[in-house]
Amino acid sequence: MGAYILRRLLLVIPTLFGVMVINFALTQFVPGGPVQQVIARLEGEGDSIQNLGGSEGGGVQEDDGYVGARGLPPEFIAKLEVQFGFARIVCDEGYTGKPSVTAPECRKEQIPAVERFFIMMGNYLTLDFGESYFRSISVVDLVIEKMPVSITLGLWSTLIAYLVSIPLGIRKAVHDGSSFDTWTSGIIIAAYAIPGFLFAILLMVVFAGGSYYQWFPLRGLTSDNWAELSLWGKIVDYLWHITLPVTAQLISSFAVLTLLTKNSFLDEIKKQYVLTARAKGLSESRVLYGHVFRNAMLIVIAGFPGLFLAVFFGSSLLIEVIFSLDGLGQLGFRSAVERDYPVIFGTLFAFGLIGLVVGILSDLMYVFVDPRIDFERRG
Repeated sequence: MGAYILRRLLLVIPTLFGVMVINFALTQFVPGGPVQQVIARLEGEGDSIQNLGGSEGGGVQEDDGYVGARGLPPEFIAKLEVQFGFARIVCDEGYTGKPSVTAPECRKEQIPAVERFFIMMGNYLTLDFGESYFRSISVVDLVIEKMPVSITLGLWSTLIAYLVSIPLGIRKAVHDGSSFDTWTSGIIIAAYAIPGFLFAILLMVVFAGGSYYQWFPLRGLTSDNWAELSLWGKIVDYLWHITLPVTAQLISSFAVLTLLTKNSFLDEIKKQYVLTARAKGLSESRVLYGHVFRNAMLIVIAGFPGLFLAVFFGSSLLIEVIFSLDGLGQLGFRSAVERDYPVIFGTLFAFGLIGLVVGILSDLMYVFVDPRIDFERRG
């Protein structure tokens, strides 16, 4: 087992490196880089995505500078490129002053994309994820700031899905083929087919003052006077705010876990040891929960590390937009639109690394739950 874990850990390095290379290469062909975004904002042109084209370094350029930047001094553009890491200042030998794009002895030199990539990866290896181009805050602090929304949606959705789906799946397995099994299957499959954002809009229209009732707030996780409330008042206010977004996030979460639990129990119930336990005169509940439950829940329990990851990083962009929740979903979308590369690549590196490690933990969880599994002898 130790050799298997070592191989998996070593495989993390090329896998993560490949993910970063592919995504970094793709950004070199996407029009409207961060420099172009700043220029578009300063000149009131809105989003630079409208200025289609492409160039290395993430900007639309002509021979004499960036398109749309004719009203801005070249020194300003050069400073932006240096600040964003696309260029550096090189001064003549013997120059003792401060490097500056305005000094006659200094000049701007573009940094090749390959070099910029390895500089970025070197910083990431020291856990230096840089600072957002447009928010004047470190990437780590920015993610921590948005994390409460993602934790709220993911944690409550996962917890409720487990509390409902596992007992429901067990009951469906015990009453397989009954009218209860048929109707509940139809309901959860129909719920799975409903897009979460459409259900969120329906909830908002019906229960958040859209056209019928105004039972729940329309936006945010807490009220404006949350700091003034008592402890119990804060708990009630928090639960009041998260009811609709969590319900919308939860609508399609029951089907997979419920049917997985049911099928796992059905497979175990048909095995010989269950017939033997019944023949010994054990009660049905003793057979079900004393013998079948542990084996049937293997797949569900082993998938917990993956679900734990989804709790933190499984935010829904559309749910956040509809209920005005500023979480990781909106952060990722805005960063991609604004070409905020430190946020894009920093979160990609961190979440990618966590995802790969969680995959290893999932395998270890299988072995912990069922020691008969041996990955060393696979294949």
